Amino acid sequence: MLAIYKEPQIDSWSSLCQRPSVDAANLEELINQIFQSVKSKGDQALLDYARMFEASVPSKFLMDAITWDKLAKECGADLQNAIKHAAKNIEKFHRAQKTPEAVITVEPGVECWQKPVPIERVAIYIPGGTAPLFSTVLMLAIPAKIAGVGEINLFTPPNKEKSIHPAIAYAAKLAGVSNIYTVGGAQAVAAATYGTESIPKCDKIFGPGNQYVTAAKMKAQQVGVAIDMPAGPSELLVWADENSNAAFIASDLLSQAEHGMDSQVVLVTNSEQKVAEVKAELEIQLRTLPREGIASGALKNSFAVIFKDSKKSVDFVNTYAPEHLIISTMDAMELSEKVRNAGSVFIGEYSPESVGDYASGTNHTLPTSGFSRAYSGVNLDSYFRKITFQKLSKEGLGNLSSTVICMAENEGLQAHANAVKIRLQ
Repeated sequence: MLAIYKEPQIDSWSSLCQRPSVDAANLEELINQIFQSVKSKGDQALLDYARMFEASVPSKFLMDAITWDKLAKECGADLQNAIKHAAKNIEKFHRAQKTPEAVITVEPGVECWQKPVPIERVAIYIPGGTAPLFSTVLMLAIPAKIAGVGEINLFTPPNKEKSIHPAIAYAAKLAGVSNIYTVGGAQAVAAATYGTESIPKCDKIFGPGNQYVTAAKMKAQQVGVAIDMPAGPSELLVWADENSNAAFIASDLLSQAEHGMDSQVVLVTNSEQKVAEVKAELEIQLRTLPREGIASGALKNSFAVIFKDSKKSVDFVNTYAPEHLIISTMDAMELSEKVRNAGSVFIGEYSPESVGDYASGTNHTLPTSGFSRAYSGVNLDSYFRKITFQKLSKEGLGNLSSTVICMAENEGLQAHANAVKIRLQ
């Protein structure tokens, strides 16, 4: 439980920051097979893979309206109220991300503007294996609805009863999902990529998943369908000091470890004593968890790093580039200003990662495996294409003509220059 590294040398950081993974070659081969099969066989391939990988084989993939309504009503009143509360905050935070459309006069006679146009049809993938992530429905469908996406198709694996969790059905109805398809795994991503007899091809695929789903999304991107980001097994880094509360730290580490055995949690601190306290707390709290076996498996992938030098801690945190980062130190706010690479940051001892997973309003669909160096988490802009426009008067074209002609001719693109010249003659 939690390997410990004291003052690791910088040349070892790269290997230390590697995430748990399956054999990449075998994974790629399997994903290629699934995509080719779904592309050529359509629904039949989905049925075959459901028999191989899922808890049941649904009689049909598209959930009808009557079944959907009935399932949604089975969601308990307390949970419905909790989902409504979370949805309200998520909507408020994402609605505030709207930006006004502004026409800029860059110089006399030259007007330019940018118009956000919503994506027409999106797929949102909702894991439903060991935990039915109805919270992810809110995180993905609410900003899609705010953006004005035309069709929001939800994909989630069926349970043993050939159905889905009532809370997923309720959250989907509340958030404005258009259709629910009981298809899971890499085959769901392939179906959204190519389309089948009963499932439409989608323009962009959103959502987290295991390594198979993540690899499938990367494959989808290779064959021309956009994705939100690589969002694989969950991960968390807690940045603590000698004054941090060990019980809080342990609870945060376990909150991510219970996601799956391929998850990873990391503790960075300046105190050996704090590591010992956290390990003791982990053993106590772990025994109380229904998902003890899963969390224990994730802890085998996890570690603690001790740096006495705060600058090294800063550099290591940015090198690891965590999906979730909790800063639980005396100078948490100051340290947060030094974060360059992270999906979502939680500042102070009363900001557990779980509030971001559910109800603070920020999005919990975030880049993993170090991809926060280049990707943002899901936000309102994720559901738009931003088209630029320009409108020039004759005066405006005249003002730009010598610049455009000079640049075009020096690039050897005479037709570009002629397109300006002919208008001015």
